[in-house]
Amino acid sequence: MSTSSITTSVTVRELRGGLADALSRAGYGHERVLITKNGKPAAVLIGPEDFELLEQLEMQRDVAEFRAARADDDGSRVSLDEVRAELAGTADRTLPADYLQ
Repeated sequence: MSTSSITTSVTVRELRGGLADALSRAGYGHERVLITKNGKPAAVLIGPEDFELLEQLEMQRDVAEFRAARADDDGSRVSLDEVRAELAGTADRTLPADYLQ
């Protein structure tokens, strides 16, 4: 985990008594607050503006991946029966007929 953009770090124990402060730092101070548990990163508290930016970046990535997949699509499809046959051929046991239904 890259913590180069993390501006504040608190433990879960500290967070219990200082939640309002952590929320203010994230929401109004635009800080990214790393929350640690047992000395290890457990979560990051971010403000709504950072969250909105994250959502936009994820959407852009999803759209780019969709467009790439669509460009690579050759139009061929695999039927459910073909998938079942392939799975049954690679499994150590026979799959029930309604496995993928």
